Amino acid sequence: MTYTSARDRLIVALDMPTLEAARSLVQTLEDRVSFYKVGLELLFVGGLQFAQELRHMRKRVFLDMKLLDIGNTVERAVSNAAELGVSFLTVHGTDVKTLRAAATGRGDRPMKLLAVTVLTNLTTDDLRQQGSMMTPAELVLHRARLAYESGFDGVIASGHEAESIRAATSPDFLIVTPGIRLAGGSADDQSRIMTPDRAISAGADFLVIGRPITEASEPKAMAETFIRHIREARHARGA
Repeated sequence: MTYTSARDRLIVALDMPTLEAARSLVQTLEDRVSFYKVGLELLFVGGLQFAQELRHMRKRVFLDMKLLDIGNTVERAVSNAAELGVSFLTVHGTDVKTLRAAATGRGDRPMKLLAVTVLTNLTTDDLRQQGSMMTPAELVLHRARLAYESGFDGVIASGHEAESIRAATSPDFLIVTPGIRLAGGSADDQSRIMTPDRAISAGADFLVIGRPITEASEPKAMAETFIRHIREARHARGA
């Protein structure tokens, strides 16, 4: 799976309540966007079938399921997901047993496995409420190492942790970054946000962008703006 253009590295998150809204946005964006994230919101209204629709339209699909269960269940779920022909699938990166089960379930099929490290809306106080004494940066790096050692292809992580993840893994380990906002843009419910330029400079490979595009008055123009930022930042990085 080769991604060469800035357009290929923008993933638009279809975190929308209905398939009608998601289909309308895809039609509006036309050929400007080639990669879409389908997650839990759409799952219960036909999201898996919609993922197949996107594939028939020659779009790449990131299936954001954030799987977490006993190993046997995760292994079988990942095996079934790999048959759908999606490009990315997420699994919570909390423990080695889950990660290794997912890697076994995927086998040698081309679907990329991404470990969710720490959600970008969580702070140190939130993690303490969950029983962790680590900071978000520390926990992200810990889980990224677990994922790397378990045969995963990459992680979901904030741009704030991208540089340390890259240093601890390899040049080919994928860093997929949500919580992206243009300078001066609303943070919404995110806590650890970053501009596209800074995220790419720090080492992010793909940017996942939802509301700044999906709720824009001109989504197509906003998508083009993010693609331009990705292109310029990658050029400056020498990528």
